[in-house]
Amino acid sequence: MRRPPPLPTSPGGATEDATARRPRSTSRPRAVDSADAGIVPAHGEGIDDVDVAEDQPHPTSARDVWRAARARRKALRAEIRRFTQRSRRRRIVWLSAIGAAVVLIGGSVAAAYSPLFAVERITVVGATTLDAAAVEAALSEQVGTPLALVDSSEVKAALLAFPLIETYALEAKPPHDLTVRIVERTPVGVIRSDAGYTLVDAAGVALSTTSDQPAGQPLLDIPSGTGSAAFESAGLVVRSVPADVRAALTTVSATTPDDVTLTLSSGLTIVWGSSDQSPAKSEVLTKTLVAVPGASTIDVTSPDTVVIG
Repeated sequence: MRRPPPLPTSPGGATEDATARRPRSTSRPRAVDSADAGIVPAHGEGIDDVDVAEDQPHPTSARDVWRAARARRKALRAEIRRFTQRSRRRRIVWLSAIGAAVVLIGGSVAAAYSPLFAVERITVVGATTLDAAAVEAALSEQVGTPLALVDSSEVKAALLAFPLIETYALEAKPPHDLTVRIVERTPVGVIRSDAGYTLVDAAGVALSTTSDQPAGQPLLDIPSGTGSAAFESAGLVVRSVPADVRAALTTVSATTPDDVTLTLSSGLTIVWGSSDQSPAKSEVLTKTLVAVPGASTIDVTSPDTVVIG
């Protein structure tokens, strides 16, 4: 049997056979990024080699650590501000209120000590026996002084020249008025001495001295003097008797605190005793004078048992 002849080969067939036997690549060509379009492989590197190099992690620098720490601190501060917003708002309100109060008080104090509130007028209230104009003239040095800086010691020194003043009080009336309220001493009688007749009050303070006995002032016959308990008791009694009896007094005598005796211009003698229960004794005396107008002696030592003579 004859073998068939071999097929004829075409020109370049060896090359075609080699090409036919080469396996075809199944991988698709990689899309080139627009950013990578301008990259030209160097030293014979392929595109795949460049991609592998870009995928490698970069080493962390000190600048990256600083930026991360800064971002973390910023986020932490934002969280703190968010959670403390209410307390910060409340603190701002309190601080604003305190600041306003400080400004208001400071402004008021500064204005009070400034010439805007200086004394321009001084008014004396309560003077009956005293001359109010004389008292005002004695205090004229305080004119021009800020109301808050009026020196009470200087006022006291000026008022010492008026023995009739028992107590006083200063009253500032912004912006320019200063009022002096005084309480005058109440004389209880006169004490006779070589110098004349000295008018005294219930505390024994000498108010004035004259050569003649002042009208309407009884003679105080108290041997123990103005500093004794007998004088104190007599002074309280004189201030407690009814007004009509007080106007008719001529003599008040006492050797002890318990034997005060009053003598009227009509000759009536009133045995008062001590200053205890003086309001009750005064009431009983008034009723007795009306009931027994011709009595020569009335003893009210015990207001429950009046002895008439």
